[in-house]
Amino acid sequence: MGCWAIAGPWAEGRTPLGWGAVDDAESVRAIRRALDLGVTLFDTADTYGAGHGERLLGRALARRRDAAVIATKWGYTFDEQTRQATGTDPSPAYLHRAVRASLRRLGTDRIDLYQLHLADLPVARAQALIGTLEELVTDGLIRAYGWSTDRTERAAAFGQDAPHAAAVQHGLSVLRDAPELLDLCEKYDLASVNRGPLGMGLLTGKYHPASTLPHDDIRGMTSGWLEWFRGGRPAPEWLRRVQAVREALTADGRTLAQGALGWIWARSDRTIPIPGCRTVAQVEENAAALTLGPLTPDHFAEVEHRLAALRAAALRAADRPYWPSPMLPTARP
Repeated sequence: MGCWAIAGPWAEGRTPLGWGAVDDAESVRAIRRALDLGVTLFDTADTYGAGHGERLLGRALARRRDAAVIATKWGYTFDEQTRQATGTDPSPAYLHRAVRASLRRLGTDRIDLYQLHLADLPVARAQALIGTLEELVTDGLIRAYGWSTDRTERAAAFGQDAPHAAAVQHGLSVLRDAPELLDLCEKYDLASVNRGPLGMGLLTGKYHPASTLPHDDIRGMTSGWLEWFRGGRPAPEWLRRVQAVREALTADGRTLAQGALGWIWARSDRTIPIPGCRTVAQVEENAAALTLGPLTPDHFAEVEHRLAALRAAALRAADRPYWPSPMLPTARP
């Protein structure tokens, strides 16, 4: 379960970085229901909600900590009082402070997967952190670590040189494949933790061309890295692609979201999608995909066939700017 959306509002200046107002009580119920249904990995970040996301997750898991795998991230700086993002700090000294602050907010004695959040940090600066991360493993504060990045050369830097590197978090969905990163995870025996598996909501089927996102929702703003939405509306070229694969993803009775998760599991046995959920109902729908498992080979092949046609069509001038759209240096989450 991805925990960005339940972290509540925070911002960079006047630019929202959260998904709008949330109901903390419902979020706690959703996390606990997810655990009941077999969801064990919960992915958050210290910057989500400027610390509030970690506090909320810690509260929800307080009596069931040993049943959960907690993944969080560090690298962005923030002010908890004002809920403002304030910059970045990739130094070893900040890493020491950040991990201890996360442990306090989460109310736990260890973090299972600690992830570098700065997607485009130069490789040499990231490698300089490996020694500190190994110290944290030795001290028992973290069990393993990884990098949240869509850059293969950066992911490889941890994969080949870091003894306790266990995962790469990267974007992956039926609409946005990541073959090079999946190959890298296979080569270095890493888990592939998949953010955006439902296209920030597009693959739930709830959005249509007239849908409008509120201004306090990050999807309601224009951003160079947020490809699924533009001007507070679903990007029409992505809605067309969702529609094109809907029938194949739902052919065996799955919902669209369950089909999208099944595609990821069929794509690679190293994948761990982390769909965001804000309600118990969303958790129940996504968790039901666990019992359905990967798409069958026939359904997977049909989806790939339809996507191949779409990728060819994307060469048209109208679609070219948005397929693919590389993550920019300020990429979040």
